[in-house]
Amino acid sequence: MSALADAEWLNPLIGLLQGVQLSLLRLLAWLGLVGSSHGQPAWPWALRLSGENLLIDLGQARRLALTLVVLALVALLLLAALAWRRRRWLLLATVPLLLVLAPWPQPEIVLVPAYPTSFHRSPTGFSAASIAQGHALYAKHCVGCHGVDGRGQGPLAASQPVWPPNLAGPLLWRRADGDLLWRMLHGTKDRHGTSTMPAFDRLADSEAWALIDFTKAQSAGQSLRATGVWSQPIGLPDVVVRCEGREPRPLSAWRGQRLRIVAAGSATAPLEDPRMVTMQLQASAVAALPRVAGCVIDSPAAWEAFALIAGTDRLAGTQLLADRDGWLRARSAPGAAGWSEDDLLCRTATGPGSTQDDPAPADGLSALIARMDAEPVRFLKGGFVH
Repeated sequence: MSALADAEWLNPLIGLLQGVQLSLLRLLAWLGLVGSSHGQPAWPWALRLSGENLLIDLGQARRLALTLVVLALVALLLLAALAWRRRRWLLLATVPLLLVLAPWPQPEIVLVPAYPTSFHRSPTGFSAASIAQGHALYAKHCVGCHGVDGRGQGPLAASQPVWPPNLAGPLLWRRADGDLLWRMLHGTKDRHGTSTMPAFDRLADSEAWALIDFTKAQSAGQSLRATGVWSQPIGLPDVVVRCEGREPRPLSAWRGQRLRIVAAGSATAPLEDPRMVTMQLQASAVAALPRVAGCVIDSPAAWEAFALIAGTDRLAGTQLLADRDGWLRARSAPGAAGWSEDDLLCRTATGPGSTQDDPAPADGLSALIARMDAEPVRFLKGGFVH
């Protein structure tokens, strides 16, 4: 996250690469020139433009950005040559010179292997129900090798040809969701053709997506347990919310507003706050529980999903803050006296949150909110902007 904060131009560049490739894929699908794979248009080439490598190698990213500027200039010269016949030869002669002088990046950095599903997205989104379904599937199919915590220390790990990867580490986040889908359903092989993970081709596509959702939530919680922060951004799992006097709505309907999720069980109920929408999370629909907010999430699947993401077996009394874009940013432990900037667990920079000329916020929660607003999440997964 901090790398993107240090290079503000990088996020638009990667967004441009992603947008161009998605637009091309959709155009080819509309023209009927590509087939489908697992219910979505299939990427027809063995390579795609990489975003994840550019995030790591800013030097190559700069070279690519400058090369794109040169290519845009070449396009303008070609258009001018069509309209300006008298100087056409001079304009056309400039084109190869610019192409030679362009600081072309290394192909092996910009281009990475692709699968037919590389640009696929989950049809249901990241939801509490999907995470719960994925948890059950993980226990059945994956825990033997990857272990209960996803760190690759399962009872069958030592007997595998290659030690299972740590799903709680950065590897999961360097893969696009579509790449993970392909590897899960079709298996993986090493460079010698030896199988390193069997194909789970008996899984339905929806089950594979549920497994991906669960591993994201599990990885977030394990990162929090190990390092004290969410090393990669994690979004709010979608779930049905019931508010007094309103029809039930999905949690995603509050996008654009700050949210505070309060797990029922706190000794002191927090008051409503005009700076955010407060929602009470309950493990079940128990009317006898004291209400701390006008909106309630009373799903066992949601309780399990938030506990998994928060990295705790004792969720009661925990409070979570999400920003206007739906990213979980801060956590307050049960019994905490108040909020502070130390509770910000998803950061885009390592320094202070606001300029030194800004007046000091009146309280810890105000400082935390100011820090969240000043540092919006810029997130890549598998090189794709989310």
